[in-house]
Amino acid sequence: MSNEADNILAVDARGLACPEPLMRARSAMTRAKGGAVGVRVDTATSRDNIRRMVLREGRDFEAAADGDSFILRIGAKKV
Repeated sequence: MSNEADNILAVDARGLACPEPLMRARSAMTRAKGGAVGVRVDTATSRDNIRRMVLREGRDFEAAADGDSFILRIGAKKV
């Protein structure tokens, strides 16, 4: 799903077992063509795995707890 308001591709990966949240985040990053991506996950393991992948690619990463889940913001690809 895409959030038109701020032009961030959003993915809900709650309830999925590893490595599916990581794979969905990577797929969203590809589909966003270098743009920002938002991902919602429900485990700290998924949050941490996605964080490592994002930082390896040199993108910014932010995570915020939201009830029983985490909202992750993956920054746009740096030029």
